[in-house]
Amino acid sequence: MPNAKLKHYLHLHFLVFIAGFTAILGELITIGSLQLVWYRMAIAGVLMFIYIKFIRLNIKITKKTFLQFLAAGVIIALHWVTFFEAINQANVSIALAMFSSGAFFASFIEPIFFKRRILGYEIVFGIIVILGVFLITSSELGYINGIVLGLLSALFSTLFAVINGRFIERFSATVISFYEFISGVVFLTIFILFSGVSFNAEFFDLSNNDWLYIFILASVCTAYAFIGSVDVMRYISPFTVILSYNLEPIYGIALALFLFPETEKMSPQFYIGAILIIVTVLFDAIFKNYKRRRNKTNLTD
Repeated sequence: MPNAKLKHYLHLHFLVFIAGFTAILGELITIGSLQLVWYRMAIAGVLMFIYIKFIRLNIKITKKTFLQFLAAGVIIALHWVTFFEAINQANVSIALAMFSSGAFFASFIEPIFFKRRILGYEIVFGIIVILGVFLITSSELGYINGIVLGLLSALFSTLFAVINGRFIERFSATVISFYEFISGVVFLTIFILFSGVSFNAEFFDLSNNDWLYIFILASVCTAYAFIGSVDVMRYISPFTVILSYNLEPIYGIALALFLFPETEKMSPQFYIGAILIIVTVLFDAIFKNYKRRRNKTNLTD
């Protein structure tokens, strides 16, 4: 049914919009990035546990698997901490533009994990991404801390995505997510305690606006968005989903310009660099889909 297909496409782009809105919430929330991510993962983990109980999903795993999920949970926690800290040190536009460079890191990380050779066009795209990052960095030196943190965030995000790509072959996405959220909370709790910050009354004394934004972040932008992205893949091809999620920086930067025009207006060179990165990421996805289809055609001939 065409209307049913349209409904799923609209749902997909709503999920991408939610992903872009995550950065906006990071700008609105006034607490530090460590505290923010601790709350995000704790609340999302509780919500995921309620969902697991509701659908009666078996979440029993081996000790070895738990340790693997623990490592992935630490990586996603580091990704979110560096991402939100990049917003604090710079702004939403810088954080999202640097986050887009994840495709460059994937070009070199994926071959290591999946034991394949580095493709020529990936090297070309990687060079273009480096050029985009250089344009942004040279024009926005005042945001250098945010740029470095944004690049680290992209690296952690790519590592997390590649590792999860191996997990998803054997485990339910919901089970993976639940254990990674809980692992992230445990890691951040230990890190916070050893960094000299204590879980005192001040840690839990948040403004009403912060509580509201954090709950939206943990529920809508984390738990719901993850479940929704898995569900939408039943009706729309994975390629279309991946390509659509590459539009996240565009949605996020556009939202930031609309909501925070005074702090988000950047130099023309920044937008040239950001466009170079985002367009390269889109072309990378298109090339990968083309090669995948051509390989399938060759196998069936």
